[in-house]
Amino acid sequence: MTMSTDHAFIPGDVIRGRWRRGSYRICRLLGKGANGVVYLVQQENGGRQYALKLGFDTVDLQSEINVLKALQQKGIRRSPEDGAPFLIEVDDAELPGGHIPFYVMRYVKGEPLSVFISRKGPDWLDLTGLHVLKQLRMLHESGYVFGDLKPDNIMAGSYGSIELIDYGGVSQIGRSVKQFTEWYDRGFWNAGSRTADEAYDWFSFSVVCIHLLCGEELKRAAKVLPQMRTVDDLLSLAASHPRLTPYASWLKRGLTGRFESSREACELWDRTVCRRSSGRTNRKPTPAWLTGTFAVSVVLLGCALYLFLR
Repeated sequence: MTMSTDHAFIPGDVIRGRWRRGSYRICRLLGKGANGVVYLVQQENGGRQYALKLGFDTVDLQSEINVLKALQQKGIRRSPEDGAPFLIEVDDAELPGGHIPFYVMRYVKGEPLSVFISRKGPDWLDLTGLHVLKQLRMLHESGYVFGDLKPDNIMAGSYGSIELIDYGGVSQIGRSVKQFTEWYDRGFWNAGSRTADEAYDWFSFSVVCIHLLCGEELKRAAKVLPQMRTVDDLLSLAASHPRLTPYASWLKRGLTGRFESSREACELWDRTVCRRSSGRTNRKPTPAWLTGTFAVSVVLLGCALYLFLR
C-alpha cells in the first residue's frame, strides 16, 4: 500500500501494530523525508519514547528495513557506544482504509550538525567529524554506503556525540545510490558516478565540511551551470579559504577519493585534524594577572639591584 499525505497523525493518536499488537501514542512530528514520515511516540501505559517511521511506499520502506536487519544480523549497532539496535519493532499500522508499514527505532536526542556547529562554534567540527567518519567506516566495512549524507542526517548530541539518521539512502557497495541530495552528490559536481562506493561517502562528507564552514561560498559555486561545474571548484575553495586551511589536506583526498580505505580516512583525520585541535586547546594563554605580576617583579628586582649597587 502507498501512503499519502491524507494519512497524517496528530499528537494523541495511537498507532497499533497489526501483527505484534504494539501500541504507540503520537507525541509530535520529528521529520518528513522522501520515503516516509517520522514521529516521536511513546509506548502506551507510560512506556519509553521512540521514533516511529511510517512509509509512504511499502517497497521503499521494506527495502530500508531489510538493510537495517542485515546490519543488525552482522552485529552492527546503531550506536556503538551503548549497543543500541537499529530496530525495536517492525509491523503494519492498522487504518480504516488499509495497512501502512512502520518500524520503531531508538529516539535520538540531539540537533542537526549544522545547528550544533552554529551554536557551539566551528572548532567542534574536529571531533564531530571524526565520529561521523567512524560511523561511515562501520557501514563501509559491512558492505554498505550511507549515500544521502548531509547535515540534516547527522544528529549531534552532548559533548559532540554523533548518530546518523534516515537510513533510506543506504545502498550496497557496487549498486546505484538510492537517495542523494544535490550539493553533496558526486554526480552533481561531475566528480564521478552515482555507483555506491566508499569514495561516494568521502566526497559527501567533504562537501558537508565545506558547507558548515563556508556555506555562502559553496552556494555560489553550486549556482554555476551544470556543464561548467566541476570538483575543481570545491578543491579551489578548500585550498584557498582560511576557515578550511586546517582541513585542506584531508579534503583534497576526500573530494578526489584518494584513500585506500575508510580506516585510512579516519586515521588521517585523527592525525591531521583532531591532534592539531587538541594541541591548540592545551596551549592556554597566560592569564593577564600573571603577566602583570611578572612585570612588577622585574621592576622591583631592578630597583633592588640599583639600591644594592649604589
